[in-house]
Amino acid sequence: MSAAAQKFRSLLNSGDFIVSPGVYDGYSLRLVAAAGFKTACTSGAALSNALLSVPDMGVMGLMENVNHCRMLARSVDIPLTADADTGYGNPMNVFHTVQMFEEAGVAGVNIEDQVSPKRCGHMPGKDVISKEEMVKKIEAACLARKDDSFVIVARTDALAVEGIEGTIERVKAYVAAGADMIFPDAVKTPDDIARIVDAAGVPVSINMGFGIRKRPTTPLIPIPELKRLGVRRISLPRMLPAAAIHGMRDALECMKHVIETGEPVDRPDLVVGIEDIMKLMGYEAMREMEKRLITY
Repeated sequence: MSAAAQKFRSLLNSGDFIVSPGVYDGYSLRLVAAAGFKTACTSGAALSNALLSVPDMGVMGLMENVNHCRMLARSVDIPLTADADTGYGNPMNVFHTVQMFEEAGVAGVNIEDQVSPKRCGHMPGKDVISKEEMVKKIEAACLARKDDSFVIVARTDALAVEGIEGTIERVKAYVAAGADMIFPDAVKTPDDIARIVDAAGVPVSINMGFGIRKRPTTPLIPIPELKRLGVRRISLPRMLPAAAIHGMRDALECMKHVIETGEPVDRPDLVVGIEDIMKLMGYEAMREMEKRLITY
């Protein structure tokens, strides 16, 4: 039995609204846990960008994704859900993909209905596989998991291709196939969200881009309004990567100024201290274990 999956399943069963920041490395995940959030999710786009330095266009492979998620999941006590893209192939591939992610210790996975190679859900030019093929992928995912608490999240990108009517048809079919949660990506209006929630009958997750200046798809909707619409989870996949890029850019500008002017600069507003990093990463616990175990 998976403790992480059971924790996440308990959150879903509690009826509470779930806020799930998107993470991509040990710093971001540990910060989410330290801030008191009850769960986190990986962003496939952020992993592709940060690990491989490539756009989110289906370049990252299964094992690159799974191995990184394994390292993340073991580092915190809160449940982590993973972005498994399209499941890395046909329903047979999805079966093995789900088994690998479950063995890696994550609490659940998103599997989407885009064609492969996929692309970021907020990019133009998306296309989707048939509803029937995606149904078989969901059935394969449910068949593959060893613990029924492991959450299968069916993501659909059909809004951009088939509109709201086609999306609702897919949502109903995906739930009938066994999906535990529905994740419609790039939803443009609250009315569409309400219709999807009504059609699903299972928890619905919405991707929100706090801090993004230009929103080509999902608008910024206040959490009380999302709750009123019946949404159960909000994921924030781009907030932490974007904040990190902003902070690093400012730090590098400061460094360039120091190099160009020769002026000594102390900017505690731009950085945390080494003691903060050590606390975040658990150095004190490591030292205590050394005292107990090391004899030299």
